[in-house]
This record gives sequence, C-alpha cells and structure tokens, in this order.
Amino acid sequence: MRGPGVWRSARGRHDTVRRVPRTLRFFFSHGVQDTPLWPDDVDSPYGYPCDLRRLPIGRATRTELARLCECYQSSLDVDDPGGASPWPEERRELFEQRADAALVALRRDLGDGWVVVDRRSRHR
Repeated sequence: MRGPGVWRSARGRHDTVRRVPRTLRFFFSHGVQDTPLWPDDVDSPYGYPCDLRRLPIGRATRTELARLCECYQSSLDVDDPGGASPWPEERRELFEQRADAALVALRRDLGDGWVVVDRRSRHR
C-alpha cells in the first residue's frame, strides 16, 4: 500500500491503482446538530463526526443534511427522553422520506470512492 487508501498491484507492464473506498456511517444522533455522518476512523481528516464542509459534496446536499440534523433534535421529548417521540407519525414519515432523498443525493455527490452505510435505527 502506498499512501492512504491506495493499493498498487503489477499486471504485466502496467501498474493498476485501486482506491480503497472511504466508509461513512449515516445516522442521526440527539445532541449532534450539524451532521449525520460518522467515519470509521476517529482520526479522519473529515472530522469525527464528519464536518460536512470538508466533504466533496454539493451545497444543496450539505444544507439538507444539516437541516435534517437540526430537525431531528425535536424528535426527542427532553422531559421524558425514554418515552415516545413527540412527533406524530406523519412527521416521522416525512422526515424519513427527506432523509432517504438526502442519502441518495449524498451517495451521488460522493461518487464511487465512497461507501455510505445507512445505520438509522429503522434499518436494523
């Protein structure tokens, strides 16, 4: 391996360079208001959790991810954190639809060199 994320192998006279995909976990967390992305490496150059401004994604995707994180904070009843969410079912469904769309946009923006694993609790 030469450099972070690059593997070299010889095939005949030509070297083939294959990038090891960067992996991010996608989930929302109470108390984290600006990103739903967590790298596997706590020493990631993208921050831990990820600083959306450091990722190669478009402004619209970055803005939507930040909005979703901020919105998610209201899904917890701070007076009864172990109790039911104050969100009605329709609001939860709308949030999940927006999060699904944001995940699609994120994967598109990042491209083939990245793997984004959906770790939201509804998918476990």
